[in-house]
Amino acid sequence: MSSKRYKKLSENTTSLTAEVIEKLLPNIKKNCTTKFDESVDLSIQINNKQKKGEVNIRTVVNLPGGTGKKVKVAIVCEDAKASDAKAAGADIVGSDDFIEKIKGGEMNFEKLICTPGMMIKLSKLGKVLGPKGLMPNPKLGSVTENLKQAVSDAKSGQAEIRNDKDGNIGVSIGKKSFSDDKLLKNYNAIIETLEKEKTNNTLKGDLIKSAFITSSMGVSYKLKLGKNI
Repeated sequence: MSSKRYKKLSENTTSLTAEVIEKLLPNIKKNCTTKFDESVDLSIQINNKQKKGEVNIRTVVNLPGGTGKKVKVAIVCEDAKASDAKAAGADIVGSDDFIEKIKGGEMNFEKLICTPGMMIKLSKLGKVLGPKGLMPNPKLGSVTENLKQAVSDAKSGQAEIRNDKDGNIGVSIGKKSFSDDKLLKNYNAIIETLEKEKTNNTLKGDLIKSAFITSSMGVSYKLKLGKNI
């Protein structure tokens, strides 16, 4: 059942003609009528069913405007590298003892980074970390010796782009309080990343079937995209 607040918002927006994001942002912000700083979110569906098999996208993008969120970063590393990990800005640092805590369900962090040497031990916790999207991955820059860069990326505004089995991708481009310029920069960074994924996967035709934009508690609007994606 819809709330009185929600009922006051625009109705039947999905039947409207698709518009470019620049024209939709004012409407999105106008619909942010809650007391908290709502997120501005993209919902994208890709053509993941291809003749040569399914397309699975999993990558990260550094958002130039940031995410507006404080990210708690944990590092699993050798004891000898603990001081470097703390100096890099990690909130939690540990070795074998920390892995045991994770195994027991203690996961009070949003991002987990691991050195290559500890990944063998951590990989055994795939059933614990995998479902929560916390398993470090070399392709995503979270298995690395460059701890300072990894922590900086995670805290400054890094978003993961990953589609589910039905080809859906959900990702935030920031907060209502962000300037339109910040939101546009983050949006363009995500679209550019998807364009690269299309090229890397040598896909024919459009990668994206449809794309919508909304706020956390708002209504959804259909996005008009460029021709090359």
